[in-house]
Amino acid sequence: MTINIQDGLLQLWNSTGIMTFLQPQDPSITNCFEQFLHVHGHWIMILVCLFLLWLGIKKQFEPLLLVPIAFGGLLSNIPMPLGEEIAGPNGFLGIIFEAGIHKGLFPLIIFMGVGAMTDFGPLIANPRMALLGGAAQFGIFGALLMAYCIFGFTLPEAASIGIIGGADGPTSIYVTTKLAENLLGPIAVAAYSYMALVPVIQPPIMRLLTTKAERQIQMTQLREVSKREKIVFPLMILLLCVILLPSACPLLGALCFGNLCKECGVVERLSDTMQNALINIVTIFLGLSVGSKLSAEQFLTLQTIFILILGIIAFSLATAAGVLMAKLMNVFSKNKINPLIGSAGVSAVPMAARVSNKVGLEENPQNFLLMHAMGPNVSGVIGSAVAAGVLLALCH
Repeated sequence: MTINIQDGLLQLWNSTGIMTFLQPQDPSITNCFEQFLHVHGHWIMILVCLFLLWLGIKKQFEPLLLVPIAFGGLLSNIPMPLGEEIAGPNGFLGIIFEAGIHKGLFPLIIFMGVGAMTDFGPLIANPRMALLGGAAQFGIFGALLMAYCIFGFTLPEAASIGIIGGADGPTSIYVTTKLAENLLGPIAVAAYSYMALVPVIQPPIMRLLTTKAERQIQMTQLREVSKREKIVFPLMILLLCVILLPSACPLLGALCFGNLCKECGVVERLSDTMQNALINIVTIFLGLSVGSKLSAEQFLTLQTIFILILGIIAFSLATAAGVLMAKLMNVFSKNKINPLIGSAGVSAVPMAARVSNKVGLEENPQNFLLMHAMGPNVSGVIGSAVAAGVLLALCH
C-alpha cells in the first residue's frame, strides 16, 4: 500500500508543469538553441499568448480576435500530454479546427457576416475609390515575389504568405488551407495580429508619404445612393465573378449573399443573425482553433520568423500603395482625394477607415474622412477576395 501511495505521488509530481523545467535534454538535438526551445518552448509561447491577451484587453487591439486566439494559444501550450489532448487532432480544439478551418467553413461564414454588416454605399457613390482598394493589393503580390524569389518558399507557400497583405484574416485562412496548410498556424496568427495592429502600423507610413497640406484636404460630400443600387450591386459583383473568376466565387458569393440580405429589406431576421449571433459564434470558434496552432513546436521556427517579416512587409506595401495611388489620382483629378483614405484600401473593415479618419482629424479637426475612407475599405474586401481567387487559380 505504501508503494502504491509513493507511486501515485510520484506520478502526480511528474504530471505537474513544474516538471517541464526539469525534464532531461533530448540527446538527439545537438543545437543549443533548439535544445532550449525543446525544453522551454511551451513557456515561451505562454508568455507570447499572455502578451497578445494584454494587447487585446488593455490596448483593445481587435479584442474580438486577439482574446480567443491568445486563449487558444494558452490551451495548446499546456505542458505535458494534456496540451495535445486539447489542441491535438482528437482534442476539442482540434475537432473545431478540422470542421471549421480545414474544411473552409468558418472563413465563408465570417464573410457572410461581414457582407451583412457592410455598406457599399460609399463605393457606389464614388466608384473611383475601387482603384485605391485595387492598388492596396500590390502588397499581396509584392510579398509573394519576395517570399518566392528571396526566401525560397514554394509558389503556393509564397501565395499564402502574400495574402497577409490584404489584412483579411478569413481570406488568409481560406487560401492557406487550399495551398499550404503546413503554414496555416503562423500565417493565420500573422494575418490577425497585423489586422489588430492597424492603428500602430499604418499611421507612420501614412504620415511619411504625405505632406501636411495633403492630409488637410477636405473632400466633397458623397451623393445619396438609392436602395435599388444597393440591391443590384452585390448581384452585379457576383455575376462578374462567375464570368471572369469563378475561383473567387466562394468568398465573394458569401460576401454578396450577406450584403443582399442586409440591403433587400425583406429578410431582416437572417441579416440580424449574420451580423450578430452567427458571426460572434464563429469568431469564438475560429479564434480558439487558430490559437491552437500557436504550439511551440509549430510556431517557434525560423520559417515563422520569415513569415512574420514578410507579413509586415506585405501589409506595409499595401498601405503605401493605396496612399501613393491616391496621390497619383490627384494629378489627373479636379476633385482632390485626401491621400490618407488610400491606406484604407486594405481589407481591415472598418478599422483601417477609422485610422484614416483619426489621422485626418489630427491635422484638421473639421476634416471627417470616415465615410470617404469606407469606399476604398470595402473595395479592399472585394479586392482581397479577387486576389485570393487569382492565387487559387494560379497555384491550386
